[in-house]
Amino acid sequence: MSAGSPSARPIDGPLGHRQVLSVAVPIILSNVTTPLIGVVDTAVLGQLGDPRYIGAVALGAMIFNMLYWAFSFLRMGTTGLTAQAEGGGRSADVAATLMRALLIAAAAGGGLILLQLPIGALAFWLLQGSDAVEASAHSYFTIRIWGAPAALINFAVLGWFIGMGRAGTAFALQILLNGTNAGLDALFVMGLGLEVEGVALGTVLAETLAAACGLWLARRELRRRGATFRRDLILEAGALKRTFAINADIMIRTLSVVLVFSWFTAQSASQGDVLLAANAILLHFTQVAAYFLDGFAFAAESFVGRAIGAGRRTRYREAVRITTLWAVVFSLGLSFAYWVGGGLIIDAMTVSPEVREMARTYLPWAVFVPVLGVVSYQLDGIFIGATRTADLRNMMLLSAAVYFAAWAVLTSAFDNHGLWAAQMLFFAVRGVTLGLRLPALERDAFREQTTVLAR
Repeated sequence: MSAGSPSARPIDGPLGHRQVLSVAVPIILSNVTTPLIGVVDTAVLGQLGDPRYIGAVALGAMIFNMLYWAFSFLRMGTTGLTAQAEGGGRSADVAATLMRALLIAAAAGGGLILLQLPIGALAFWLLQGSDAVEASAHSYFTIRIWGAPAALINFAVLGWFIGMGRAGTAFALQILLNGTNAGLDALFVMGLGLEVEGVALGTVLAETLAAACGLWLARRELRRRGATFRRDLILEAGALKRTFAINADIMIRTLSVVLVFSWFTAQSASQGDVLLAANAILLHFTQVAAYFLDGFAFAAESFVGRAIGAGRRTRYREAVRITTLWAVVFSLGLSFAYWVGGGLIIDAMTVSPEVREMARTYLPWAVFVPVLGVVSYQLDGIFIGATRTADLRNMMLLSAAVYFAAWAVLTSAFDNHGLWAAQMLFFAVRGVTLGLRLPALERDAFREQTTVLAR
């Protein structure tokens, strides 16, 4: 099948609310289970009564967020490139995009395993906690690092299915991953008494199972389409150059996000185990909100990318308008839910009176996260679908610079309240700066459509 052969899923007719929800809702349902794994881990370890276990998993998980977020281009870049190839009817390019992502994922995952000693040493130097917390977090790290290849392969496969608009398949894979993870974590910790080691082992096994199933489903989808992997397309110079440029931009953008959130956790750890545990619980509120809202951002990636690939400006505008409308509605609902039920959620996640009291003190900041973050999340999806990654990179660097300036000023006067205020400002600046670039995105994407389709 040639690079220009018809797609198996052509774009026909106007885009409606039902189509957007048919993609966004399964992604939301699957995405929300990801931070719920952290909630399960925190709740299970919280029953042990010692805040060091919660802190240890918070530090250990942050290390893998730093590592895996750096490779999140395997999800985001693959989605945008796949969506544009799918929209343009280039099935062989859809297959080639997947293979490039899988090759990068396998190589990067193996490299992380080989470099685990220096990576661990640097990570624990940056994210300092108490001796007890660091000892448990180190045990978590040395087990979970072995799941790196599978975790990165999952990124690539998930991005590929989302790019094609196959939300049902993406949903099934994420449910398999996160459901298995939660079940094994509970079994290993509460049933076998493995503490943080059980949490790490459960995650590795779940990631491996999901990767194997994802590869099998991708192979079946390509066979159904009659598409094959063509070495000349996979290694074509122009495609490789574009892939690496997009991936480099997304990596820089993502490392900036990682730096901001890692700094937040590091500053929390420096103020004691109780505050670290309280902020870790509230960060789960932030993560749940992000994964809800990312459902519409992911939908925007798919619909925007396919509209640009097909050269349909009207459908692009429909994708931006409808996905953003639903994202705003959900953000308001999440903030209301946190306002009403935040205290009950905190109590369910820990039995420590000190941690409960501390988390309630800073709960109002978590309430504001959905409404402040929705614009930045949604614009991320639009720019990724359009593969306008240089703008993502530049605006994120600017937002991170504003964050650190705000942190330096606000925390000296308001302590942990200042730390949360700087985080809120980070969300706001991301939304404003990308919003100012949106008109140029539309103009350039459709002006360059002939060039894109020829690639």
